[in-house]
Amino acid sequence: MPLQKILFKPGVNRENTRYTTEGGWYECDKVRFRQGNPEAIGGWTRVSPNTFNGVCRSLWNWITLSGANLMGVGTNTKFYIESGGFYYDITPIRTTVTINNNPFALTASTTVTVTDTAHGATTGSFVTFSGAVNIGGGGTNVTAAVLNQEFQLTVIDANTYTITISVVPNATAIAGSPGGGASVVAAYQLNAGPEFQLPLVGWGAGPWGAGPWGVGTPDTLSLQIWNQINYGQNLLFGPRGGGIYYWDANTSLTTRGTLLNADGGNVTFTNASPTVVTATTIFTEGAALQFDATTAMPTGVSANTTYYVTNVDGLTFNIANSAGTLINASSTGTAVYISLIVDVPTVVNSFTVSDTSRFVLAFGCNDYGSATLNPMLIRWSNQDDLYNWTPSITNQAGSLTVSHGSEIVTTIQTRQEIVVFTDSAVYSLQYLGPPFVWATQILGDNISIVGANAATIASGIIYWMGVDKFYVYDGRVQTLNCDLRRYIFNDFNADQNQQVFCGTNEGFNEVWWFYCSENSTQVDKYVIYNYVERAWSYGDMARTAWIDSGLRAYPVAATLVNNLVNHENGIDDNMTATTAPVSSYISSSEFDIGDGHNFGFVWRVLPDLTFSNSVNSSTNANPQVTMTLYGLTNSGSGSTSNAGAPVASSSTYVITEEFTGQIYTRMRGRQMIFKIESNQIGTTWQLGAPRIDIRQDGRR
Repeated sequence: MPLQKILFKPGVNRENTRYTTEGGWYECDKVRFRQGNPEAIGGWTRVSPNTFNGVCRSLWNWITLSGANLMGVGTNTKFYIESGGFYYDITPIRTTVTINNNPFALTASTTVTVTDTAHGATTGSFVTFSGAVNIGGGGTNVTAAVLNQEFQLTVIDANTYTITISVVPNATAIAGSPGGGASVVAAYQLNAGPEFQLPLVGWGAGPWGAGPWGVGTPDTLSLQIWNQINYGQNLLFGPRGGGIYYWDANTSLTTRGTLLNADGGNVTFTNASPTVVTATTIFTEGAALQFDATTAMPTGVSANTTYYVTNVDGLTFNIANSAGTLINASSTGTAVYISLIVDVPTVVNSFTVSDTSRFVLAFGCNDYGSATLNPMLIRWSNQDDLYNWTPSITNQAGSLTVSHGSEIVTTIQTRQEIVVFTDSAVYSLQYLGPPFVWATQILGDNISIVGANAATIASGIIYWMGVDKFYVYDGRVQTLNCDLRRYIFNDFNADQNQQVFCGTNEGFNEVWWFYCSENSTQVDKYVIYNYVERAWSYGDMARTAWIDSGLRAYPVAATLVNNLVNHENGIDDNMTATTAPVSSYISSSEFDIGDGHNFGFVWRVLPDLTFSNSVNSSTNANPQVTMTLYGLTNSGSGSTSNAGAPVASSSTYVITEEFTGQIYTRMRGRQMIFKIESNQIGTTWQLGAPRIDIRQDGRR
């Protein structure tokens, strides 16, 4: 018989039996499709040898006005800015307290017990001490320098926790314990959350989600500002703070966040003399108020109404705190900058900024005059004014509630709308202008989404993973046909659904989803959809976050070894200092001669593949893959015989000499499976159209 080409349609199909899907691919790992043919995916290289603390769950990339390319890295314990391969810790301070009771208790161990009544910290959180003194007399090795550092703590109870210091206390130090002095200052960073989702509780409850970064006990304020000068400092007004943080790149606002008085920044203007006089406006950031010894109120300020000071530039005036106690603040300057931030949501599940219409929108938040979270409520600030959230006839602040579902899960911003996902429906949120401002339209009901990070937008189309299938929105909501649906959702840990995340790989027209397999509490699987070729593939890979921002040369992913890697950079696994191969393979469904009436006998294989971009080095002079044919007596039976041989370039990366001409083999079967695999450093490959020399060989 003539030579027979081995050509299979692009994509891997696991929806039926291996024989039913004849003419296609059935299994793979670390393989993608280009122009219909399978090839090994690209490798990855670590961004730098530096690492961060915690499990990264969020990445965001931007470029400052000065041209600095920054990557925000949010972990379960810290928040960093990555720049030039360094991770700069900018985790904000939850609260700062002075402990007046010699808080450090020592034993002959590096573990130190710290007493701080109602510290409010969680295990894994960080605290930085200052003002501590030597414990013990002369010769102690537990000095101020040992104590005045940052530590990760382990909670014992509501009033005590332990830290680990760098030395084992000597006898002199232990004799002076407990110690540390009467003025130890403890700066507690935002509380850490768990490394993975807690079944039946979830990321939105318990330590993760409590306090400033999610749904927790509300405070009087949730609008927080960082800039390059004050990043990481305590911006909390009151003991807990709120749910929205902004990054402000204006370096001139060097004292933003300065607290004006001991009442946590709550300021009530009264008519008591002396007090403030007129001002042009107080509702715009940076507007100046002039103070003197008159009884006049500034324009727009109501007596006995609480406002918040966010920046002070020298002043002489009297104010009252929320309890009515007058507080005097004196300075030689005359200007004070304040912003009205009454009615800002104090508990927020998520928020976004509308690029075109310039609103800040909170999704799942508390209503006006309430501290209770409404998970279906949407609120927005006044246009171009992130401080003003109080609706009036003179602004565009407002709110609305969606009705289908029990909570808003996530949002995606597109060209002319914000697509809002609840746990059972999809809405379009569009800006209409006054008087309605924003309005919703339901796009689909009985539609699920598996988690807050399970949706992405590629080429103007939204793709997302539901609880039992995939969806696409291109003007209408549709089920996305998936040839791997049963395979994926039968091996999926639903208790870790919030760990699911996705992102694009635009260079290859792909959407990637990462998820936990059935018996794993860490992300260990991925699935790829090529939206141009409509081809699916899958494999094993441990990642925790992904971003394909377009501002960097490669997609960036976070790993479980606490670093970032550039994907599609090189062809090997360079996640650590030790280079490892990217092991890839793909195998076909079963194929036969005709309908399998006769056995087939294969005596020759003519491979067709390219090793283009493989590395010719001392460790890999001849990049190679292994091609294998498996023969089966019947569909579902074990292989009767197999013949595998390496297919190697016959020279050192010369395109014209890249192929092995032919392989001689002896293999017989009614059905056959074709497989190609590689596990070699410096090797990448793309399969073409190999041929086999096959003839009929009887019926048994």
